[in-house]
Amino acid sequence: MIKDNLKEIRTPVITELDEFEKIFKDSLKSKVGLVDLVTKFILKQKGKKIRPLLVLLSAQLSGGVTRRSYRGASLVELLHTATLVHDDVVDGAEKRRGFPSINAIWKNKISVLMGDYLLSRGLLLAVEADDFDFLKVITSTVKRMSEGELLQIGKTRRLNIDEETYFRIISDKTASLLSTCCEIGALSASNNLKYIVAMREYGENLGMAFQIRDDILDYVGKSKLIGKPLGADIKDKKITLPLIHALSIANKSEAKEIIGYLKNGNKNPKVNEIIEFVKGRNGIEYSLKIAEGFALKAKASLNVFPDSASKTSLNNLVNFVVNRSN
Repeated sequence: MIKDNLKEIRTPVITELDEFEKIFKDSLKSKVGLVDLVTKFILKQKGKKIRPLLVLLSAQLSGGVTRRSYRGASLVELLHTATLVHDDVVDGAEKRRGFPSINAIWKNKISVLMGDYLLSRGLLLAVEADDFDFLKVITSTVKRMSEGELLQIGKTRRLNIDEETYFRIISDKTASLLSTCCEIGALSASNNLKYIVAMREYGENLGMAFQIRDDILDYVGKSKLIGKPLGADIKDKKITLPLIHALSIANKSEAKEIIGYLKNGNKNPKVNEIIEFVKGRNGIEYSLKIAEGFALKAKASLNVFPDSASKTSLNNLVNFVVNRSN
């Protein structure tokens, strides 16, 4: 069902996505044999390609897909892939999308260098074509993503994340890149500031809804579907919105007990107890309501555009993000 929904969402740009795949593949090529070997492995790991999809749908909605749109889509996918490679090193992850991670096969040094290579290829793609407006947007995004990650690390150590801090973290870590995809898509097709701002806001709100839904799945998802065990965030001592809300309405002794469970980390995290604590205090329902609020804001951003197949797909993508089970 989920795959069918995405297939329908892709329909307005299905031909353009095929063209993107060719350009993205070419952008990874190198004269160094080891680099080509690793990039071929990366290409086998077919994800949902949400980010290039966003670029192309945003471009089509804003005036039409251009050659710049393809470069923009490749740039954001290269950046995204680079961050995944680096994240797997930091997290010591053994798998990615059902495949062994790059660091599991080639170890950390090659993984870090490959992440650097992917990022540099994306930046060069923009520089060589004089897409300096793309560079301005993407460099700001890299800064935000890094700051968001570091803020989360600092707060996780103290276990004192409140809602305001949580929203700032997910805005910088996740929503910033989806916002960038949509802004670059609009920039590639139009100089209409109203369209560019609308798409940036759509991507930001979509990203917020996406991450909140992802955090909810840590409490209610099925491990085989989401690709990670239930309660993985809890074991990593990540305090996300469902738990933040539950702690905010619990009495002091209950909250202290739950924080104590978290402090034990992998030794004895009492995952099931924390999950039941969150469910019992409406952490899931509250978080869903917040995610749906961001979803409505994303859809409202599209009101400046005339009705079209790409607008319908972007609206449907919001529904997909909020209702997804993986």
